[in-house]
Amino acid sequence: MTVTVKNKTPLVVPPAVRRQAGLKSGDRLEFKVSGQVITILPKPTTTDEYTPAERRAIDRGIAESERQYAAGKSYGPFKTAAEAIASLDANLRRRRVAKKKLASASR
Repeated sequence: MTVTVKNKTPLVVPPAVRRQAGLKSGDRLEFKVSGQVITILPKPTTTDEYTPAERRAIDRGIAESERQYAAGKSYGPFKTAAEAIASLDANLRRRRVAKKKLASASR
């Protein structure tokens, strides 16, 4: 398909070409020029709400959690909220006892 460039009229991509390229209303496009060749590329929309550094930190945390789970360092499943709270309380008591033993051993 051929179009004619006019001075005061914006360059228009014909509907048939847009359809073939899969372009839809609202798509963002990137224009690159190399010599006399213009390349039009779809600009991907970022749906990720995190920066790449934040995403890497999140992925590291998930991987660590999966390692701990695979090693059996998990609790539950619990049938009731009361059961879950009782488990949390028991863990806190164990930590307090361990902390006191550590403090008394270092004296």
